[in-house]
Amino acid sequence: MAFVIMAAFFAIAPPTAVHAFDIPDDGGGAIRIEWRLSEADSQLTRYEIYRSDNGTDYEKIGIMGRGRNLFDDETEDGKQYYYKVVAVFDTLKSFSDPSSPAMSSAQWLNRKKINIIIAVITFGGLILFFIQHARHGKSLFVRRIAGLQAIDDAVGRATEMGKPILYCPGIGYIEDIATIASLSILGEVAKKCGQYDTKLINPHCDPIVYTVAREIVKESYTDVGRPDAFDPDSVYYVTDSQFAYAAAVDGIMLRERPATNFLVGWFRAESLILAETGASTGAIQIAGTDQVSQLPFFVTACDYTLIGEELYAASAYISREPLLLGAIKGEDWGKVIIGAILIAGSLIGLLTVFPILNLFE
Repeated sequence: MAFVIMAAFFAIAPPTAVHAFDIPDDGGGAIRIEWRLSEADSQLTRYEIYRSDNGTDYEKIGIMGRGRNLFDDETEDGKQYYYKVVAVFDTLKSFSDPSSPAMSSAQWLNRKKINIIIAVITFGGLILFFIQHARHGKSLFVRRIAGLQAIDDAVGRATEMGKPILYCPGIGYIEDIATIASLSILGEVAKKCGQYDTKLINPHCDPIVYTVAREIVKESYTDVGRPDAFDPDSVYYVTDSQFAYAAAVDGIMLRERPATNFLVGWFRAESLILAETGASTGAIQIAGTDQVSQLPFFVTACDYTLIGEELYAASAYISREPLLLGAIKGEDWGKVIIGAILIAGSLIGLLTVFPILNLFE
């Protein structure tokens, strides 16, 4: 045993070539230390890393196992640090020479994410191109969406029958994407209601969504030159309780008998309750949500259903606003480019694994 210990004692050698440097492509606050393993690495217990900010007084800041030669140290940007790495065997320690001074700093550009920058520039350029295209009066094709094409007919039907339109934005909060999309559609529906002097009923489950929706509807009436037609009581807050809200909307459907029901927004379990009650009154129902679990209920009980991205594209489709249309077209072309890259990458990967020459053997 004494022979083994003495052998280890004479064999232990310090790490060499200790190199400290600022970690590239990061946000600062870290220095990386690398070293060449000790010649007695297989006999060591561990490595210890020491740091100094003046080159003389060192303190231990970390431990690494044998066979490891890299350590990241959290530091203060703009301050120089020196490092030593110590090879440890039991109680024996062998210190390396100090590293040259190193200082951490934040980098403006992460070169590992150049592909993201290229993608942002490419897709941003596409969107700007199509926005300018639309602003110059060029027509941008957007495929027909049956549920949105039915809005004019639905509003016209309510006008002819002298019945109101019910617009339910769901139970989502203002930060939900589906709720934001629903408010955009509400603005366009409110414009048509103002043009045709059709009563609009818009109950809400969230007080913040209610406040935003009230201003949107009011502005929509103003935009079509009918500010006097806006009824402040047509947009109102009901309750923040999910099923109490569903019961209240069901009651509105049965009492007011609206000719058209819009169920567009963020829905959960109350979706089928609302859709079935609306169907029982004979109203035309246009629904839409990004909650996949609720779509089957809307598809079954409603006349038209906006599925997936149709909900997000609805406001652009209805208003034909150049800014919105340009964004939609730019995103569509972005998807085409991504799809082409994925297909090309898959083919290249397939041919790499199975060379094309082997296909003819």
